Amino acid sequence: MHAAEIQGLRRQKWRKHFTACEICGLVAFVVRRALDEPEIFIKARAKEKGSLRLLVKDEKRSRTSLGIAVLCSVQNFGYYGMMTWMPSYLEVRHGFSLTRSATWTAILGMAFGIWVFGQLADRIGRKPIFISFQIGAMIMVFLYSRLTSPNMLLWVGAIMGMFVNGKLGGIGALISEAYPTAARATAQNVLFNIGRAVGGLGPLAVGGLAAKYSFNAAIALLASIYILDMIATVFLIPELKGKELG
Repeated sequence: MHAAEIQGLRRQKWRKHFTACEICGLVAFVVRRALDEPEIFIKARAKEKGSLRLLVKDEKRSRTSLGIAVLCSVQNFGYYGMMTWMPSYLEVRHGFSLTRSATWTAILGMAFGIWVFGQLADRIGRKPIFISFQIGAMIMVFLYSRLTSPNMLLWVGAIMGMFVNGKLGGIGALISEAYPTAARATAQNVLFNIGRAVGGLGPLAVGGLAAKYSFNAAIALLASIYILDMIATVFLIPELKGKELG
């Protein structure tokens, strides 16, 4: 197959992905317009104005907001930095199709990791499981960068995906528990999208390091960002297991 044909097939795949995203966006728009706000939210909003100010209401709340912003930033930076380049790396270097590599990392790894995180966080507590997954992500990302065996890359990639993306199973719940009803939606949107903005630099950083050194070296350096994640969790994030929503 010629290079031009390969590029054409890739463009067709991306068009399908963009079409699927557009459909999801349309569904979200319709659902948002069709649903009414919960009564508890309407009452809380009437009492307190300026939901954005509630994210930095006092020193404790400000620390929590900073810590969650760091968690969201590292989550997105690690996810986009790794997963944007990994399918192409596996395809070009080891001949794996995009479908095969995505199945292992996304379905077997990430989806299972989100479920496991949620189950453990509810039973044990938020902070211990966040820290466990952060340590796991750091170790598995570094280990992945040292592998050369194609089969091991798939197996370890699935486990790595579980730790790298599993934390998504707790970030939404953590934000909901950390803020009152009047600020909850604002916190979800502002803090996680701060993380997305930072995470958008992940592919650029990994691509730049891979171009200068190698993909393996770039991924090894990527593992170090989870140290920042652990510091934020230990010193800035309160334990909120069992907290009643306000």
